[in-house]
Parts: sequence; C-alpha cells; structure tokens
Amino acid sequence: MSNGYNVAVVGATGAVGTKMIQMLEQTTLPLKKVVLLASKRSAGKTLQFKGETLIVEELVPESFEGIDLALFSAGGGISATFAPEAVKRGAVVVDNTSHFRMDPQVPLVVPEVNKEALKKHKGIIANPNCSTIQMMVALEPIRQKAGLDRIIVSTYQAVSGAGARAVEELKREAQDYLNGVPASEWQAKILPAGADKKHYPIAFNALPQIDKFAEDDYTFEEWKMVNETKKIMEDAAIKVAATCVRIPVASGHSESVYIETKEKISVQDVRETLASAPGVVLEDDPSQQVYPQAIECVDQKETFVGRIRKDLDIENGLHLWVVSDNLLKGAAWNSVQIAETLHEMDLLHI
Repeated sequence: MSNGYNVAVVGATGAVGTKMIQMLEQTTLPLKKVVLLASKRSAGKTLQFKGETLIVEELVPESFEGIDLALFSAGGGISATFAPEAVKRGAVVVDNTSHFRMDPQVPLVVPEVNKEALKKHKGIIANPNCSTIQMMVALEPIRQKAGLDRIIVSTYQAVSGAGARAVEELKREAQDYLNGVPASEWQAKILPAGADKKHYPIAFNALPQIDKFAEDDYTFEEWKMVNETKKIMEDAAIKVAATCVRIPVASGHSESVYIETKEKISVQDVRETLASAPGVVLEDDPSQQVYPQAIECVDQKETFVGRIRKDLDIENGLHLWVVSDNLLKGAAWNSVQIAETLHEMDLLHI
C-alpha cells in the first residue's frame, strides 16, 4: 500500500494498548492514519502519537470503516464481538486476547518461530499468551537443532500481566507494608484472579495461581502454555507441563525451563545456537554472575536467556532461565511484529 495503512488500536488506554501505540511509533510499517478506540467510558481522552494529540474514540462496529489493520487488546469479550466486525469491513485483526488462540482456523504466531502460519490467515491472527511467547522464542532454535521431547516450565510472572490496576494494588500493599500496616488489613481485590472467589496480597508474596483453576487442577494460564506450545510448534506429541506463579515484580516475566531434547546437544552448542537466534539475547556467564533479570528486560523487545546447564541425571535434559518484558514481546511488540511480518510477506489483506 503506497500511501500507508490505516491502523486501529482497540483498548488504546489499557496497559498493553499504550505499549502498542509506542511500538507503532517505532514500527517499519508504512502508516497513513492511526485511530485509537476504547470503551465509552474512555472516549474523549487524549494520547500522544509521534508528537500529535489523538482523541480516543468510542469503539463501535463502524469504527473499522476504512481500517486496514486492527490491533486488539481489550479483553476476550470485546474481541469476540468486534474482531469479526473489523474483518467484515476489510481489516486484518491481530488479537492479543485468548479468545481466538485455539481456534483451528486462526493462526497463533510468534514471528521468530512460525511466521509461515500467517499464510493461512482468514482475517484474524492470534497473539499467544505472554509466558508462552518468550518460551517459544528461546526453545524453537534448540528444537530445530536437537528436537524437543519434553518441557517443564515454572514461571515467575509480573503483576502487570494482570493489568494496570493490579500494579497499583501491588504499590499500595508495598507501601502499607513499609508503613507497618499488617497484611491482614490490606484490601486485596484483584489477584490471583479478579473473577475468582478469594483475593490475596501480592506484595512480598508469591501466588501459585494465575487465572482460575480448570481441568486437573491446572489453572487456565497453565493450560494456555501447554496447548499454545503444541499449536505453535505443530507438535501434539510434545510433553508440556507448567506451574505459573505471580510474584511482586511490576514488569518482566521470568521462567525456569527444563527441557529434554530428542538428540544429545552440549551446553556450548545451545549457547552458540541461541547467540545467533532471532529475537534472543544470550546472557550466560556464571563466572561473572551474568544472567537475565526482570528489572533489566523492561522496555526491551528481545527475549533474554541464561543459566543454561545440563541436568545432573537425565542425559538429554537441560535447564534454562528465560526473561522478557511481558508487555512488549509478550503482547504489544509481538502484535506489531506480526503486522510487520504480514506486510513483508504481502499478507496484510484479506
């Protein structure tokens, strides 16, 4: 498109929506117009884009008239209602919610891993779960080199994954703690899951529950990691198990990942493979205490990998530490990166 694309950001005032706007400011996509959409409650607010003041508009089906690309991050219910409306009007949708992820007709894409899946899109592309994305970026190069038989992941996930209000709750609780207010008097209202029966403090705590509990006592977040991994890697036989934990970090998800490869591979080979892999930054020098940290990944687009070591008992077992900014690579940047890849592959049309 010689004159550039008309792009809509749905959920523009949310934690991920604002990051999407930042990523669009840096994008290689040719842009003609950017439209900011949100609920009626947020309509009328103003946000900055490349030095220009844009007014947030109320989301209605007609909002997508003339739109080429729509980036959604406003909740699954909004996507279910409005993504088809956008497609009907000729837009390609990149959806950051979980609503379409397991739909067999919708590609689930991490550009470094499975961009070829974009060729099958029918107007909607799903952005995977934040914790899944960074794990896929780290593991796909190893899978290409030595195959993958098993993945066991334990996550240490930032509070921003639950939204801006959850971050504010973390700050209030931390301040209460520093002021000597007993934890029993804190007013936890959001975590571990806003829709669940009980809520617990997150400041100076670790909650082994992200989202509500589902089948076999795994949470929905854990099932997302299991099912999305199989879909992205197109391998129903790969063994995946996850334990997802919320910790009192504002931004940046960390993961302890154990894998069993199909073929033997040395730690040095893994390091060399990851050092040249797209989207990966290798930080792995134990002698100098060099390893990825959540606080250092904030506002970075890459996935950081370190603490690579052999398992002490399983010959083909390996351990890795994987860190990434959950609001960027885990959400906003991966969405814009999908759009850039669609443009590069001449697929940004229906």
